Amino acid sequence: MPAALEGVAAGGAPVKHMAILGDGAADFLFEGDGPGAARGRLTAALERKAVDFCVQAAEGRKKRLLVADMDSTIIGCECLDELADFAGIKPEIAAITARAMGGEIAFEAALRERVGMLKGLEITALARVLDERVRLNPGARTLVRTMSANGAHCVLVSGGFTFFAQRVARDAGFAAHRANGLIDDGLRLTGAVAEPILGQDAKLAALTEEAEVLGLELSETLAVGDGANDLAMIQAAGLGVAWRAQPVVAAAADARVDHADLAALLYFQGYGADAFIS
Repeated sequence: MPAALEGVAAGGAPVKHMAILGDGAADFLFEGDGPGAARGRLTAALERKAVDFCVQAAEGRKKRLLVADMDSTIIGCECLDELADFAGIKPEIAAITARAMGGEIAFEAALRERVGMLKGLEITALARVLDERVRLNPGARTLVRTMSANGAHCVLVSGGFTFFAQRVARDAGFAAHRANGLIDDGLRLTGAVAEPILGQDAKLAALTEEAEVLGLELSETLAVGDGANDLAMIQAAGLGVAWRAQPVVAAAADARVDHADLAALLYFQGYGADAFIS
């Protein structure tokens, strides 16, 4: 057993049962005075260790709906920032992106401002960003395909753009996707984005609407994201996970993943590595 996991077993928490789920991943069943106390003990036992963990009720852990953010969550970049690189203004736009993701400024206004700065960019830049810079984050395909194979419905929701989301959804195995639309004149971006903009409220609506269509309680859902525009859906989901997230998101989520890949969300649900589909 890895040393960090031995630390959990010896950390003073009343462990009733332990099972190894995969390389460096273990499932602990605690007994005693509730998840809050177990979370506190785990936090103390794992302090300064590169370990991600999630404390939750054992019953109902496997979720039947996944709603996932795209940029900097399922993929490793912000597509708008990469488009800005082709326009020669990446630092300016990336600075606005960082403020929006950190919750310092309203997402919708920030999106309109950034897209406006790209007016005149040739639309061929979109294909170049997609082909040269958009890559699935480690574990993304495994997360989506494993949950799908076990009966979960997986939806990609993005404050970014449909041009990228449709390809990312296909490559990762999502059943559906929702995103914003960039407007062009056939050759260049006009500097406008289709309204209404898919922001924080629309991401929450995606979660609740998809759950309603499937006849699910929100307790049966999982949401994951990194930015402030993901906060509402993360807080509403049965399991809300902050992925390499901004502090405001990490503080509000049920769990955070700062070290492992996205397959950690399968471990959180009790899947063993032998059940993973890649």
